[in-house]
Amino acid sequence: MSQPEARTSARSILRGALPPAPRWVPTIVTGLAAEASAVALLAVSAWLIVRASEQPPVLYLSLAVVGVRFFALSRAAARYLERLFGHDAALGQLVRTRTDLVRRLVPLAPDGLSRTRSGSVLGALVDDVDELQDLPLRVIQPLASSALVAALSVILVGLVWWAAALTLLACLALAAVTAAVWGWAAGSRAERAVAPLRARVTEALMDHFSALDVLHAYGATETSRARIDAADRALRRAVVRRAGAQAATTAVVSVAAGVASIAAVLVSAPAVASGALSGPGLAVVVLVPMAVFEVFTVVPLAAAAWRRVHAAATRIADAVPDALPTELVSDRPGPPTGMGPSLGEGLSLRGVTARWPGSAEAVLRGVDLDVAPGERVLVSGASGAGKTTLAHVLVRFLEAGGDYTIGGVPVTAFSSDDVRRTIGLVEQHPMLFDDNIRQNLLFARPTASDAHLERALERVGLWDWVGRRGGLDARVGERGAWVSGGQAQRLALARALLRGFPVLVLDEPTAGVDPAAADELLRDLLSAAGSEQAVILISHADVPAGGVDRVVRLEAGRVVREVGATTP
Repeated sequence: MSQPEARTSARSILRGALPPAPRWVPTIVTGLAAEASAVALLAVSAWLIVRASEQPPVLYLSLAVVGVRFFALSRAAARYLERLFGHDAALGQLVRTRTDLVRRLVPLAPDGLSRTRSGSVLGALVDDVDELQDLPLRVIQPLASSALVAALSVILVGLVWWAAALTLLACLALAAVTAAVWGWAAGSRAERAVAPLRARVTEALMDHFSALDVLHAYGATETSRARIDAADRALRRAVVRRAGAQAATTAVVSVAAGVASIAAVLVSAPAVASGALSGPGLAVVVLVPMAVFEVFTVVPLAAAAWRRVHAAATRIADAVPDALPTELVSDRPGPPTGMGPSLGEGLSLRGVTARWPGSAEAVLRGVDLDVAPGERVLVSGASGAGKTTLAHVLVRFLEAGGDYTIGGVPVTAFSSDDVRRTIGLVEQHPMLFDDNIRQNLLFARPTASDAHLERALERVGLWDWVGRRGGLDARVGERGAWVSGGQAQRLALARALLRGFPVLVLDEPTAGVDPAAADELLRDLLSAAGSEQAVILISHADVPAGGVDRVVRLEAGRVVREVGATTP
């Protein structure tokens, strides 16, 4: 059974994107100081200029002169500290968020991700997680700072002239509501469309370049390019609509700033005429709204950033399940021990059933299988008989009903990682990284010397070919594009030999290999494995005489024949 996890929601993703309070409070404080210094600088400068025009004694201006210098320096210093503290906290939290997402997705691989579009998963891991850094940097901090500065500015203007404070407050409220409503109505639809369209572009590009040789062969290159162009145009239109909504909300705030200053003049002029308000005071109440709205322009930008962040969090939550599907392996509590279970007398399956995630019917139905140390077993059957399902059960990619033991101990007593230290899988299409041969082998055994790598390549009959390619520094291309199917299988087996698995599962190693070379490949693969290693060969092809000790045939997920023979 699967182990339920904490429900994944957009809200929980957003909470996880926020840095801890001790690391985030300094950002809020320094951001507030920077914005308040900007408003205070304009207010003091306005008062100083107008008051100086009245030619009072210099003594009356000294404090204002000091204030101008202080606020100018403090604004720059606070802005630098705000950027330093904010980006350090946000980027540090981004690393933890991405790591947590990968940790949640790993148990789904490979079988739980087979129905997921690769572009969507890539977008969730890269683009959507990157968007989350905007939550503290472009939403929380700007909104908190601008709201506090706006409130303090209204109080400041109120101390000079209450009527101007009321007009400033009204214009701020009107700008906030209008910008939020307009931005949400105009930009939310475009925002929701951007990420799926970006994923569509990514998928189109990946499909094009991964199948470029096939597209050339069938003359379908232009059709694939047209698909990429169409996806790109759709994405560009959505981005333009989103930018237009953001520009419109910024324009609303700019208009409100002008209205606030004009309104301040209108309500303050009678007070100046009656002597209730001084000239320097008038300069303060008229010019402070300009500084306040300069700070306030981050509000529509923060609203747009919030829409992006919330949409990204929703997509991430959709990519991460609330709980593992019951068809996948849910490990027992506790980390892996780092040691594979002892093979002992071998592995045993009794009445094993299994099915793929999302499948209503079991693929394996009551399978019995025993494999002793050093034994070679061929599992044969037609396509769809359950051979690959059996391979994934053996290495604990899929959960098994019934009894499955290693060395007499149920596999549920071990973590799936520990099981895979005992049982290794060489898949139909091995994953080769776009690097040289050395690095493609070393990740199986990082401490191996070049001599160890060369011996492993000799055992799988590949060293002469590697030598002709230039040695261990020869590259294999993206996903092994520069090597043949048989060479990829031999490289994968060399990795497995370096790892030293007591049990090797070879899943259709001749898939995609020229039939004329299939027998030679099977013979080399089986002979390369050590005499102490058990080998489970899953193949629909015949095996050269003397290659295996026993044949197990599957049909419709059941064992229908088991004989001690070298051919099916």
